[in-house]
Amino acid sequence: MKITRNQFVTREKLELAKDLRQRMTPQEKILWRALRNDSLDALHFRRQQVIAGYIVDFYCASVGLAVELDGDSRLHRTAHDTLRNRALAEMRIRTLRIANQEVNQDLEAVLRKIAVWAHSSPEKEGQR
Repeated sequence: MKITRNQFVTREKLELAKDLRQRMTPQEKILWRALRNDSLDALHFRRQQVIAGYIVDFYCASVGLAVELDGDSRLHRTAHDTLRNRALAEMRIRTLRIANQEVNQDLEAVLRKIAVWAHSSPEKEGQR
């Protein structure tokens, strides 16, 4: 099935993404409420987007930015995350990782961070 940027995705991966949208974590729900409907700087985010065979938590195609929330389940997935980040980088998609704790403690700071990343160039990103 055709999704974004002429990529084709298996039905199983689409079903998994749909399931993940239905079972969002509390932090994903909080962040989604703040990002949906182009609420952050008129940026259009999708949730649980399949890209290159991986599912990213939130994705803004217009600026090539994937936002990943990191909770306890991420502690044991560093190898998987490294492979996914490499595949996304090859597609010129930057990945911003945000801890669940950040969403819980200061959502406004998280949104500012996402906006800064969205409006910065990849060259400047390496300088941060």
